[in-house]
Amino acid sequence: MATSSEKPGNFEVQKTEAEWKAVLTPDRYQVLREKGTERPFSGELLFNEEKGVYTCGACGEALFTSDMKFDSHCGWPSFDREIEGKVIKKPDYSHGMVRTEILCAKCGSHLGHIFDDGPTETGMRYCVNSLSLDFEKKTDAQQGTKP
Repeated sequence: MATSSEKPGNFEVQKTEAEWKAVLTPDRYQVLREKGTERPFSGELLFNEEKGVYTCGACGEALFTSDMKFDSHCGWPSFDREIEGKVIKKPDYSHGMVRTEILCAKCGSHLGHIFDDGPTETGMRYCVNSLSLDFEKKTDAQQGTKP
């Protein structure tokens, strides 16, 4: 079910768990490396409406753009699609549920889950932990507007 040429476990960015612990905050480590979930409505990127790019909080890979983001009212940042080839989809049978986990294709870090109940034309809802993401704001020049 992986959607990248990379197979889970065979990633461009490789670190030991000790190395990940050294570069990530404890909260980020728990979400990105231990497949945790932040509390709903607690993430700082949930209500972000600025234009820019959402990157992996572990390796910095560009994953989503602000044009892909929508308010799903679920408590986590939601996107209707990914930047092509940047996310791996993997079956997740944890917690007695059948879901699809999403991982960064560059480093294998846990991002969240994808559901087929999105309101846009893609029908998809990539439900992503804010702790899994960083945000790079577009400058006026990048947006093609005058300062």
